[in-house]
Amino acid sequence: MQVEDFRWKKGMNAGELGKAMGSIGFQGAELGRATENFVKMKKSGAKIFLTFTSNMATSGLRGFFAQLVELGMADFIVTTVGGIEEDIIKALGEKFSLGKFHPDDIQLHEQGVNRVGNIYIRNESYAKFEEFIQPLLHKMYEKKKQWSGTELMDELGKTVKDKNSFMHQAAKKKVPVFCPGITDGALGFQLFMFQQEHKDFIVDIVKDFETITFATSHDDKKGIIALGGGISKHFAIFTTLLNGGMDYAVYMTTSRETSGSASGATTDEGKSWGKVKDDSDAVTVVGDVTITFPIAMIPALEQLSKEKVI
Repeated sequence: MQVEDFRWKKGMNAGELGKAMGSIGFQGAELGRATENFVKMKKSGAKIFLTFTSNMATSGLRGFFAQLVELGMADFIVTTVGGIEEDIIKALGEKFSLGKFHPDDIQLHEQGVNRVGNIYIRNESYAKFEEFIQPLLHKMYEKKKQWSGTELMDELGKTVKDKNSFMHQAAKKKVPVFCPGITDGALGFQLFMFQQEHKDFIVDIVKDFETITFATSHDDKKGIIALGGGISKHFAIFTTLLNGGMDYAVYMTTSRETSGSASGATTDEGKSWGKVKDDSDAVTVVGDVTITFPIAMIPALEQLSKEKVI
């Protein structure tokens, strides 16, 4: 493959842009490899793990994740608790505002506004989440006293009716949603508060480890689309390590491998653990996921749609 000079042409669509990026070089070339990987994992019949950190759901990518579930591009979702909360909050009709990266944060706090990068969330949004979750927990408690994490996620997804909610689409398509760090946020606090009066109410996260581990076998093709890192990424790759590792892997992150973190670890590093197979199709793209992911995924969707795979 040769480096090609990039030129805009009138009427260029997103798919054509993404395809052209693949022959520019540097991270553009890695985007092109990511696109090819998305196509391969879907056409091979691989079981696809879509993992992302909460800030991805806070952003407008949330609706794209929901659409990917609709299109069958995710068999499992692993995310952090903030992603669950903010998906539900948006499904309840709350809006997040675009602001600045360097505002007067003390003033924002006094105004009851919380900042995620340049996205602003009102305290009232979390109050609305509390009003939603407590009655649901009471209904669940009346049904049974012990739930797995994925069962809780399914109940949440069934309760909201927003097509742009990945939780709603996952419940509709029977795609399990895993949240191994469930206590690290507002949902964890609400579970804690509920349990103060209902000591026998249990959310069994260890059961989720069993569920995700036995969801695949050594014989299954497995692929991962890991957006960001941390616990959401590692929970998926560690459990498939027990079943031979990933056949396809796309990591997208702003973290660097020099930190030694799970977020910055490349697909090559994953091979040293057996989390990614030695002969896998694997690529690591460094950059802001809100930019890199749509650019890489859209050409893949265009091709898969043209070939009637989705």
